[in-house]
Amino acid sequence: MNDYGFFRVAAAVPVVKVAAPLANAKQCLELVEKAYEKQVQVICFPELSITGYSCGDLFLSRQLIDRAEQALEWLLQQTAKMDIIIIAGMPLRVSSSLLNGAVVLHKGCIIASVAKTFLCEESGERHWFADASDIEDGTIELCGRNVPFGHNMVFASNNGAFSIEIGEDLFAAVSPSSIQSVGGSLVTFNLSAVKTQTGTGAVLADMVKMQSMRCMSGYVLASGGYGETSGDNLYSGYSFIAENGFMLKQNSEWTDNGSLLISDIDVEKLNMCRMRSSIFKELKGNGITYSVEIPDWRAERPEYPILENPFVTSSAENICAEAFAIQTAALETRMKNISAKKAVIGVSGGLDSTLALLVVAKAFDMMGLDRKGIVAVTMPGFGTTGRTYNNALKLMKVLGTDVREISIKDACLQHFSDIGHNPEIKDVVYENSQARERTQILMDLANKENALVIGTGDMSELALGWCTYNGDQMSMYGVNAGVPKTMVRMIVEYAAGRDEFVSAKPYLLDVVATPVSPELLPADNNGDINQKTEDIVGPYELHDFFLYHLLKNGFTPEKVLYLAKYAFAGQYNEETIKSWLKVFLRRFFSQQFKRSCMPDGPQVFAISLSPRNGWRFASDVSSAEWIDSL
Repeated sequence: MNDYGFFRVAAAVPVVKVAAPLANAKQCLELVEKAYEKQVQVICFPELSITGYSCGDLFLSRQLIDRAEQALEWLLQQTAKMDIIIIAGMPLRVSSSLLNGAVVLHKGCIIASVAKTFLCEESGERHWFADASDIEDGTIELCGRNVPFGHNMVFASNNGAFSIEIGEDLFAAVSPSSIQSVGGSLVTFNLSAVKTQTGTGAVLADMVKMQSMRCMSGYVLASGGYGETSGDNLYSGYSFIAENGFMLKQNSEWTDNGSLLISDIDVEKLNMCRMRSSIFKELKGNGITYSVEIPDWRAERPEYPILENPFVTSSAENICAEAFAIQTAALETRMKNISAKKAVIGVSGGLDSTLALLVVAKAFDMMGLDRKGIVAVTMPGFGTTGRTYNNALKLMKVLGTDVREISIKDACLQHFSDIGHNPEIKDVVYENSQARERTQILMDLANKENALVIGTGDMSELALGWCTYNGDQMSMYGVNAGVPKTMVRMIVEYAAGRDEFVSAKPYLLDVVATPVSPELLPADNNGDINQKTEDIVGPYELHDFFLYHLLKNGFTPEKVLYLAKYAFAGQYNEETIKSWLKVFLRRFFSQQFKRSCMPDGPQVFAISLSPRNGWRFASDVSSAEWIDSL
């Protein structure tokens, strides 16, 4: 089975009895069995989970250490036939020293042992445990076996690579996981025992997310839980699974019967992130790489958040606000730098031109300019409907712009006559002539007014090449070029709820509800839009999904199809998704020539199609290999 780059992990918090190793091992076994049924590849338990973290001076008792090894041996025997890697915490005897350590188990074998590097001063760990950095890496005797030992190890196989740090290691200025990540580790497991105080969970969650982002890795933390102690320190069983700055899963605190947190981590995505990063190209790790057999990913579908709109990774309102702010700030900067006091913009009553008009209006407000300096032009053509025409006029009026109307019909008919084209033939000549006529009007009007032509085309249209070369593809500054179509719709909805645009709200909402169309073909018999873009090139929600994962993550078409199948389950079947994905690939590859000469515009989201600092791509590239892979 294709794993599609997924790595299934678990953070397990057993109910611990202090200084009762066999009872704790039995609790661990119950969680291992549950994880194995869920096809988990690696499961991580809390710090000192075999003995309990709160043993105090009993750590210096031979009785406890011997019983811990016996419990570990029992756990080894019970899990010998399970193809799952287990990481458990226990004290480790190394010569005459005792270390706070972790053991890695797989199919009845002890793969290796790892020691804690930075001891917790507050908990008094130095009273019982030695600092691992003072102990040479090598082997130790554990359960009658010679076991590899170290404090900076990376466990690698063809299915991924992981590493281990313990508790306080995470908070070090240069944590072991940082070094291990540079050495190739893609997922860090942290065996922890964080005492619960108000606010601790939020701080720990932030630390986990930040470390996963810093290391471009997955991060799994399991902390001591319910039953650990009722003394001065309480433990609520914090568990987190994060990936490159995003929290995938986190547990509910205070569970009295243990907890098992399971998630997939996309190690393929992490590898692609690192390939693009100069940091991982320039740094080298100095840890020990240890080869292991990581179980195959056996699940049918990922335990992983697959967003319908991958551009919305947090609060939609916050993202829309930030995107709108980037657009307006960029335009303000450009106009100030060229000393422009006026702007010219074509307003069709559609989504893109509406957002661009809002951006211009806000930028003028920020610069203290009269909105009458916005020369807003509606240019009705052969396909213009009453709905879009009226929305365009109303928006321009309520926003206080200089309202102008210039019909392009006569000019286009004259042009058809000049080039010998029959206007009854509604082909690409008929359509593109209208788009180019509108652009010519805007450019010439900008010269007349000493103004800047504001482009309205969005990133999805650029990706698909759904724009007329040297028509709506061209402007003097493209404020929407970094915004995909699905986000254009969301930002307009967001703007409709802002006090500064309250007068425009009913028209903005009607624009959002209007089918997307270039309106270059005549309306139907009822005067409604006849040329609906998504009926021709496909749903924008699919294309934006394809665009994000193909460009941002570098995924193969097969993986994009696999993810889309689950993201849009119940909306589109697999064959429909596949057909539109092929359309996207064909159009994306063949339309690069339009993107190669696009005007300046701000990058708003994680990807950009700008030929200058975004997408560098040859216009001659063939799409055949990508399409055929489907």
